[in-house]
Amino acid sequence: MIGSRIKLARKKAGYSLRGLADALNGKVSAQAIGKYERDEMTPSSDVLIALSKTLEVSIHYLLNSQQVELTNVDFRTKANTTGKDRARVETEVIEWVERYLEIEHILEMKSAEWKKPFDKVAINSVAEAEAVAIKLRDVWNLGTDPIPNMTELLEEKGLKVLVSELPSNVSGFTCLVQGARISNLPIIVINSQVSLERRRLTLAHELGHRLIDPEHLSEKEEEQACNRFAAAFLVPKSHLENEVGHLRHSFGYRELIYLKQIYRVSGAALLVRLRNIGIITDAILTYSFQTIARTWRSSEPEPLENEDERGQKEKPCRFERLCYRALAEDLISTSKAAELLRYSIDKVEAELKGEPHILHIEPVSYLL
Repeated sequence: MIGSRIKLARKKAGYSLRGLADALNGKVSAQAIGKYERDEMTPSSDVLIALSKTLEVSIHYLLNSQQVELTNVDFRTKANTTGKDRARVETEVIEWVERYLEIEHILEMKSAEWKKPFDKVAINSVAEAEAVAIKLRDVWNLGTDPIPNMTELLEEKGLKVLVSELPSNVSGFTCLVQGARISNLPIIVINSQVSLERRRLTLAHELGHRLIDPEHLSEKEEEQACNRFAAAFLVPKSHLENEVGHLRHSFGYRELIYLKQIYRVSGAALLVRLRNIGIITDAILTYSFQTIARTWRSSEPEPLENEDERGQKEKPCRFERLCYRALAEDLISTSKAAELLRYSIDKVEAELKGEPHILHIEPVSYLL
């Protein structure tokens, strides 16, 4: 309903009812906006345009043509996460999902429901998450090799991934999308501001939440189990043992760096993984964090991407690829592709012709 969209966009923008009325220069009263939000009144077309511009959302978003809404939104780390932060992220996710579903509908793709590899597995301890990761690799026929691109893998398997600027204390979260044609479609949202190593672990962690039944675990144990699942999925025990042996008394800096580059995980996560599968002892782990890895918990050694490149590697490409596919097949116009992608028409045309290097064009925001 349009009322819930107006309310969410207002919260995202940080306005009270009276504040929004003032920002609209008295075009409508705070009481009228309240009635819009309760679906007791419908804004006229000129008010709708004014709301769109003031709240910096599209009219398409406000009209809610696909009746999409988010459920089970859990930021996990809730400290210092404001209502405005949550509303901003939820608004962005809804708007993006609607565009994603629209292009899939145009291409007649049946992807409004995630085909999960198996039913959730009930576990009784954190260590049992290891078996869930092994089972998933087996079902997905991944073998034991490292995963070069986690985002691409999850998109290939039917999960939708959005990389967005989240509050600094939130690495990512999963939510479910409901709508007229969809039910319980999981979306994984990852913070673009964190390192690639952390994004990959977060993707695997959130995947764990989709596959592990935490009924017999405490909330803390559930998070630990998903961490264990993520590590086991990204760094399979058998592969790591082949690389380093079954029991080690020490590691040098350069060997650890080579290993983190192979598995594309953080140095600290790699050390914990070595301890968890018994290749090193607790004492060696502690010693490592006191010596060669003393700064690794706060500063990533030799990161996979530079800080000014955050969010650029292993980013989701499927939505954009589908838009250009529909454009190439004349299923949508250039202007429609630009609207869906939030690019200028010049940028879309340049990308279609293979000439993006000629132009320096910034993305545009479509409000209408």
